[in-house]
Amino acid sequence: MLIVLVAAVASLLLGRWPRVRIGVSLAGGAAYAVVVAAIDWYVVLAPDAPGAATYQVGDWPAPFGITLVVDGLSAFMLTMVAVLGIASLVFSTRVLPEIDRRSYYFPLFHFLALGVTGAFLTGDLFNLFVWFEVMLMASYIFVAYYGGPQHTRAAFWYVSLNLLASAVFLLGVGGIYATTGTLNMADLAQRLADPGAYGLEPAPVVGLFALLLSVFAIKAGLVPFQFWIPTAYRAAPPQISALLAGATKKVGIYAIIRLSFTVLADADVPVELAVPGVGTVVAGDSPLAFIGAVLFVMAAASILVGGIGAVGRDSIEGVLAYSSIGQVGFIALPVALAATTASAELRHLAVVAALVYALNHTLAKGLLFLAVGAIRSATGTSQLSDLGGLAGRSPPLAIGFFVGSLALVGIPPLSGFFGKFLVFDAAARAESAPLIVLLLTGSLLTIAYATRTWNRSFWGARTDAVEEASVDVVQVGVVLVLATAIVAVGVGFEPVYEFADAAASAALDSEAYVDAVDPVEPDDLGTGGGEH
Repeated sequence: MLIVLVAAVASLLLGRWPRVRIGVSLAGGAAYAVVVAAIDWYVVLAPDAPGAATYQVGDWPAPFGITLVVDGLSAFMLTMVAVLGIASLVFSTRVLPEIDRRSYYFPLFHFLALGVTGAFLTGDLFNLFVWFEVMLMASYIFVAYYGGPQHTRAAFWYVSLNLLASAVFLLGVGGIYATTGTLNMADLAQRLADPGAYGLEPAPVVGLFALLLSVFAIKAGLVPFQFWIPTAYRAAPPQISALLAGATKKVGIYAIIRLSFTVLADADVPVELAVPGVGTVVAGDSPLAFIGAVLFVMAAASILVGGIGAVGRDSIEGVLAYSSIGQVGFIALPVALAATTASAELRHLAVVAALVYALNHTLAKGLLFLAVGAIRSATGTSQLSDLGGLAGRSPPLAIGFFVGSLALVGIPPLSGFFGKFLVFDAAARAESAPLIVLLLTGSLLTIAYATRTWNRSFWGARTDAVEEASVDVVQVGVVLVLATAIVAVGVGFEPVYEFADAAASAALDSEAYVDAVDPVEPDDLGTGGGEH
């Protein structure tokens, strides 16, 4: 967090020297990636790794001070941000004209990364709200960055929706504090697991979490809160759309997983929910039954709405924007399955499946949005009707785009195959035929829009725009690096699976999270604190 904050402030102060600003931004991005890699190894993956590390800001012990926590789940998410962030940053140095290099683009880029990083590391709900706002403030400007009527309109709706979501978020956080007396997630998990010891009534927390779930669904772009995505992703610069789809979307998914399984899983709240129209009753002794039922509906609708919407788009950005809606449904579906199953083994597998699929979506969708940026820089357009024959004009760009498309489809040995396989495996072990049919339908839709986009853009006769195209070597190089990463993750999947397995274990082991944070009672306020 300090690295990305220093990079943001330094790049802000160096506006008069654009080349120096770019160097500082790139150095900050590289340093961020190195530190995240060190965290991955020393905290999570090393043989003697502790599994989690905490820092109490100002040496105030939890739950009274601000707690920062990194464990397998947050480290896995940070890794996705680091990989895609450095790729988008390098791409930005080539796609921006000289005047934009003197603007606030690079400081805003780092502040966006700061907000995402803070959201993954914070240990309490109020600061999760704060880091959401930091992330959103930067993204508001990026959506309106080009300043045209369509960009301003997209930014207006994006800001309006997220201001409403922020108000709901704050309302839910306030209600949880009034109900439980704490916002620290470890302390909240501890109190909900033993409400009698703290004189709490946990039932209202389920309703308040429903408010938060709607907010997280907005951030993730799940149906019915998806309508901001197509306009925002088309309006923002492609390299920012890559970050919005590949990283900031995952903040909503992360928050759902963290609060569902780390905080609420041990709460004893009977739930009985009738699903309208299908004659099914969802019942259980945990609020996860309610969360899972709602997520099932959202995920299924997202897969269908996103897939069908992507098939008929007339620009590559439009295809990718609707595809992001459908793909996040593939991520949310195993999370819903994990929330509703009574099997600990299946729950673990489902969370692993969601995380692996999220990783592939970050790499593949990030690659494809950057490829759109390269296409627009080279041809001046991304309309399918204006493209054709790109494969012959730039074979390396075609290879990169092809790899990203295959990863979305789930073709072996790419990273997407393992994500899709694990999701299907979880559905099969749950013995749920409707889920398998839904996943097959979504996969067929993915094949349809990926094939259509490839054929319209890269096959066929060259259009005038493609014939006169001038491809930037560095931009194509960034796309190929991400394509190589997709292949490498698929070919060397075992360590990636081990990382995802550790992340899932961290998400599901509420007791270990509480022990790492070690919240103290008011009478012990003077004895805690520091770094653990």
